[in-house]
Amino acid sequence: MTNLKGNAAAPSRTTVRIPTASGDELEAWLYLPEGDGPHPAVVMAHGIGAIKAGGLAPFAERFCREGFAAVVFDYRQWGGSAGQPREELSFPRQLEDYGTVVGWATAHPDIDARRVFAWGTSFAGMYIVELAVSDSRLAGAIGQAPLVDGFAAARLASPVRGLQLLAVALLDRLGSVFGRPPRYLPGAGRPGELTIGATPDALFGEKLMTPKDGTEWRNRVAAGSLLSFSWRRPVRRAAAIRCPILLVVAEQDTMAPVGPAVRVTREAPRGELYRSRGGHYDVYQGGRSFDEVVRVEVEFLHRHAKTPAS
Repeated sequence: MTNLKGNAAAPSRTTVRIPTASGDELEAWLYLPEGDGPHPAVVMAHGIGAIKAGGLAPFAERFCREGFAAVVFDYRQWGGSAGQPREELSFPRQLEDYGTVVGWATAHPDIDARRVFAWGTSFAGMYIVELAVSDSRLAGAIGQAPLVDGFAAARLASPVRGLQLLAVALLDRLGSVFGRPPRYLPGAGRPGELTIGATPDALFGEKLMTPKDGTEWRNRVAAGSLLSFSWRRPVRRAAAIRCPILLVVAEQDTMAPVGPAVRVTREAPRGELYRSRGGHYDVYQGGRSFDEVVRVEVEFLHRHAKTPAS
């Protein structure tokens, strides 16, 4: 392990490498609270096209100060993790990565295996719902500004833009059959542009997601990735969710449809809903609702981990 320390006010962290079944290691940051363990823990990952260096540290640091270990990882093919081709999204592979890191956390001597939570933001909301259904190791799950219905998100695009995205995705997938490098789509752009995110606040989100520590981030996604998730609808499995789940839904979200997320919290036996102010990106540090969102998430963690608030 290589010790990485932030400024004096930030909890220290270590960078760890976590093996996967494919042989490609995941890079993760491990934050451990002060005092004797084992500690409750939160396993964390970002949304589509983003990496852990782009806005996840403020959440992990807060959780750590509250007595929770945090394990913040990049998916295979993204950020500091291994895997080729780069910046290609596979829904099954990334869901598997979550499970791999949850398993690593439950086996860690400083982490309480009975109190491990999964946390995901934006696109990772789909993984959070799937994990809450299928992973009995979890004590709870949190999704913020969560996408829980890929089909509903795809319908937000105009018919013309939707057909354009589909055409580029099919060309990319066909090219991969013949060994060609991926065709990439930009991660953010203005409304009407051919990008993954083309909403009025997408460029604001890009600014918040850009790593402040100099970590390289290309902010692009292989176009064929769209075929991996646009038809997936974890919202339909809400009634089978096993553990407490909190979804923080942005009232003015134009990236992740609000209705399906609300449906999850209504149908999940132990579902909880919090409506945050502003849009999709306002939940991050620099957005208008960051402080209230972190407060609500910390309260949920303490309540279900049965730990006293700091």
